[in-house]
Amino acid sequence: MKLLMFLIMTLASTAFGQEIYKISEKSIKGEDFKMESLKGKAVLIVNIASKCGYTYQLEGLEGLYKKYKDKGFVVLGVPTNDFGGQTPQDDQGMLEFCQKNYDVTFPILTKKTVSGDEKRELYKYLTEKTPKQYQGKVDWNFEKFLVNKEGAVVGRYKSAIHLDDETLIKKIEETLK
Repeated sequence: MKLLMFLIMTLASTAFGQEIYKISEKSIKGEDFKMESLKGKAVLIVNIASKCGYTYQLEGLEGLYKKYKDKGFVVLGVPTNDFGGQTPQDDQGMLEFCQKNYDVTFPILTKKTVSGDEKRELYKYLTEKTPKQYQGKVDWNFEKFLVNKEGAVVGRYKSAIHLDDETLIKKIEETLK
């Protein structure tokens, strides 16, 4: 019975995951960014901001990226001005901010909304088309979605979850196996 449930969950997870690879976005530098380029990698997708109480997490995100990138891990930054106007810069300004203040080297998408009716396609997928436990509106900056190598969301973490949190680290390491 446990094996059957495991197989059902695995198949359902894989079916949910493949849809993410059909999404195409723009990088913060204006280049095409196809989610398909992340196939076979574990990805932590995080909506980022420059003037938020959680902005310090950019340092931890870069640390995670550097620690695990050779094992197939990517952090994907998604700037938004949705919550309290905490990302007032344009794309160039946000890129400069991230690089100058936090030495960010992980990929960053263009600044767009992640909530409401106008939310970007990636966030429509993450908040509406994934398994029920991961659906729902994004509440604030630095909310995190963990996507496995098959493209399925396998974790969602609120802004206050620190990047050295044992549960988060363990889940990242599991996705890299």
